[in-house]
Amino acid sequence: MTCVSVQELNDAEVTIDATNNGNLLGYRELNEYIHGAHEDGAEIINVTNVYGQRFICAGMEGKCTVNIFGTPGNDLGVFMEGPTINVYGSAEDQVGNTMNAGKIIVHGNAWDVTGLAARGGSVFVRGNGGYRIGIHMKEYKNKRPVIVYGGTVKEYFGEYMAGGMLVALGLENRNGSWKNNTDQPLVRRSLGTGIHGGAIFLRGDVSPDCLGVGAQVTDMTPKDQRNLDKIIKEFCGHFNAPSDLIREKRFTKIEAGSARPFAHFYSPQLV
Repeated sequence: MTCVSVQELNDAEVTIDATNNGNLLGYRELNEYIHGAHEDGAEIINVTNVYGQRFICAGMEGKCTVNIFGTPGNDLGVFMEGPTINVYGSAEDQVGNTMNAGKIIVHGNAWDVTGLAARGGSVFVRGNGGYRIGIHMKEYKNKRPVIVYGGTVKEYFGEYMAGGMLVALGLENRNGSWKNNTDQPLVRRSLGTGIHGGAIFLRGDVSPDCLGVGAQVTDMTPKDQRNLDKIIKEFCGHFNAPSDLIREKRFTKIEAGSARPFAHFYSPQLV
């Protein structure tokens, strides 16, 4: 494995080869190197040749930037509190699982269950997502998690959401050129099923057939628009996306119709 400091320790940059010169490092060993570099004061950690190793940056605290080249496996940034992760590729399931603070920026796709039970921080994904993104997201006081997808997402987007902000833009980037994704629906059925807090913002119209139990379309507020403008600006900065194209369509806001969306499913005699 190559682990090279290119600056002084108080402003260090370290590169870790996840293949160890041809032999793929296991996720435990790779994470030991990453955590060790962070504990030694590295401010920038480059991890090359990543092929599905799980739990990268699990539980890391403090300020540092981790640049991942390849495809990280499940639970990237789980329990993370502080660092910024840049993924130059796609990511597998459960990115930002129970993340408390920090930022994850994926320059490809990120699939199922992104942001599971996230309590803070933000995830920006250039491409598409899978199922159950943002499930059980929550917020408390000034901690409000944010997940933004530049592309399309699948069923159960925002399931059981208790707080935070989800955004899907319905764009695609081919050969460096941005345009509307007309091949796939922006979102699918069971949108916001069981939502009882937070809000979902979708670029374009949403069919009532997509709405899950307890989810409803509501009016945007000036505060919503300010928050959305800030998030769009950051998304465009990360991925060099055109803000004018994003603003060609209005956004639809989805939020909870009740704090207890499933209350009428239970018999008072049984609870």
